[in-house]
Amino acid sequence: MRRPISFFSLTLLLTGFLGFAAVLPAQQPRPQSFRAEHYDVAASLDSIGQTLSATARVTFIAAEASRVVEAELHPNLNVTAVVGENGKPLPFERDSQNALLLRVTLPAPVAAGSRLTLTYSYTGILANEENSPVPGVRLASITPEGAYLLLPARWFPLTGYPASRYTAKFRLEVPDSYAVAGTGKSESPTPLPGKSGAAGGRVRYVFQCDTPGPVGTFVAGNLQYSPAQAEGLDVAVYAPHAASANAKEFAGSIARAVTTFSDLFGPLPDPGLTIIQLPDGTLRSFSAPGVLLLSQRLWDPKGSERTIAGLVAAQWWGNGVLPASAADVWISDGLARYSESLYAEQSAGREAGLRAVDEFAVGALMYEDAAPVAQALHLAPYSSDYRSVVMNKGAMIFHMLRAQMGDLAFKSLLHEFYARYAGKNARLEDFEALAAEKAQAAALPGKPAPNLRPFFAQWLNSTGIPEFTMEYVVYRTPKGFRVVGKIKQPLDTFSMPVELRIDTEGNPEQKTVQVVGTESDFTVETFGRPKPGGIKIDPNNVILKASTSLRARAAIARGEELAEVGRYYDAVAQYQKALGIQPNRPLANFRMGEAFFYQKNYQAAANAFREATQAVPEAAEKWTEVWSHIYLGKLFDLMGQRERAVNEYSKAKQTNDDTGGAQAEIERLLKKAYTEPGSAPAAPATAAPAPSAPPPPGDRPVLKKPPQP
Repeated sequence: MRRPISFFSLTLLLTGFLGFAAVLPAQQPRPQSFRAEHYDVAASLDSIGQTLSATARVTFIAAEASRVVEAELHPNLNVTAVVGENGKPLPFERDSQNALLLRVTLPAPVAAGSRLTLTYSYTGILANEENSPVPGVRLASITPEGAYLLLPARWFPLTGYPASRYTAKFRLEVPDSYAVAGTGKSESPTPLPGKSGAAGGRVRYVFQCDTPGPVGTFVAGNLQYSPAQAEGLDVAVYAPHAASANAKEFAGSIARAVTTFSDLFGPLPDPGLTIIQLPDGTLRSFSAPGVLLLSQRLWDPKGSERTIAGLVAAQWWGNGVLPASAADVWISDGLARYSESLYAEQSAGREAGLRAVDEFAVGALMYEDAAPVAQALHLAPYSSDYRSVVMNKGAMIFHMLRAQMGDLAFKSLLHEFYARYAGKNARLEDFEALAAEKAQAAALPGKPAPNLRPFFAQWLNSTGIPEFTMEYVVYRTPKGFRVVGKIKQPLDTFSMPVELRIDTEGNPEQKTVQVVGTESDFTVETFGRPKPGGIKIDPNNVILKASTSLRARAAIARGEELAEVGRYYDAVAQYQKALGIQPNRPLANFRMGEAFFYQKNYQAAANAFREATQAVPEAAEKWTEVWSHIYLGKLFDLMGQRERAVNEYSKAKQTNDDTGGAQAEIERLLKKAYTEPGSAPAAPATAAPAPSAPPPPGDRPVLKKPPQP
């Protein structure tokens, strides 16, 4: 008699099937039948109604015979008509499952390779992040003070984002109080007839984009144009008048990055760049062809030099070389992020580069299990998951690949990759094939080239990060000492060479162990006696790995992201999680105190700040001591206990730590008691160190920002 399958058995069966499915190759998105080749966009921005009204005449080329044209358009933009080449209206609809997707049905199929022109008319409110293509991220905004239209907002009908290249002409009508800057070659603004000089007048800006690329990003508002030159490079700086004094410093920072990356990757066809101040409340930074956007809170050429370098690198990776699909974005966004480390290393030395790599590792651990890198199409661009998986873990994969190949072969790979694919789109497979070719060419006689196929399979197609542990025994031998042990880590499919360093009473010994699976044996002969605790796994930090310290920092970074958008309760939960991983960590206690402070839970804040001062912080977090005392002083000022407040400020002064302008803040508070700036939670005028991982976009108090390494 057959027994019915139990619920438990069925669960096991489904779990096994899903586990098998999880290791299948990433499903490539179905290519669209039509690709946009040229745009002629006329848009009017209403700063009072916060609306965009536009007409987009789009020339498509058919990739295959079809009668359905699909494009993505911001869900807040309501299409009023789509007209064909004959001037007749065509039926259209939004996809019921994906509000971004707009479908137009043609009267008859169009043959593959044929061109088709459609004209879209649409209008809608772009005031906040409502219905944003990236949930919670404001990618387009129109206000009385200014406006920005970033390409990911899909403010005109896009096909194949983020892999699309096209030429375009943009005509933007804006209030005459606005100046407009963005992608393309701009013409002189033209006052509209009958409105010149009148209150509420209008003006038209025209931008011509003749080189195919992901163009269509603009910022409008009270922008002052400041041309500058550095190292022979022309840089256009657009910022409000009060923020325009450092145009030459911005030009210098950009020129240094352009010079560094030109040497590493090859020259840009047009190295002249524009940098524009982007209002706070959206992405911290964004790169478009020929254009760098930097938010107001980061508008500092010295403090944001590495961020600027990453934006400049995106002119090579993300504008010069585009991913072939949304599944291939590691090529652009991961490499642009890793280029920050290359720049830091070139400009400030190896240690500066490694500090950047350390930040990438923390960022990667935040949401690493969200998806494999090769399945990035399932992640919303610029979301927390995307930054963790594609940008930070992606950067770490390039760092590990560099260690596998060696410096010369790796840098040759980047140079050759750009030479082959500049102005084109590249797949993950294209990069992998060229990496294997370069590794083979660099192999020494009699020594096999590293097999990179397992490396890419492991790091691009799987989730999971190793956490190494070790057990060993030291034996005395006639010639010295022998260390016999095992390296352990939890990933069954892991296979990678791992370095060991044994610090002895004499010279240190190095050994490379091929770690395969969860346990791998090793034996090392040394002349000198190994020091207690002197055996280190991966001493040069070339492998992305977990540890107690890194997992705690990742939890803190998640809390910092939540605090940045005002979710203090959830942020505190992450800080408490970090303390569960690594008790008494000063940074976790400090950030928790900060969250309580903004919630006005002053007793809880005081307790957390006191805890932060009781433990010895890591060197990179020593600033928590001075700022904990500053915050405690502010708390006592708010309670009317001025004598106790002054005592805390004095303790802060005695640290001699000036991170984030701490000493100037102390002097100000010693002269005048702290008072709340308003009823809403707000950051102090002078800021303490910011999160080590990039915070998410959105409205938030300005947290404290340390000098960038």
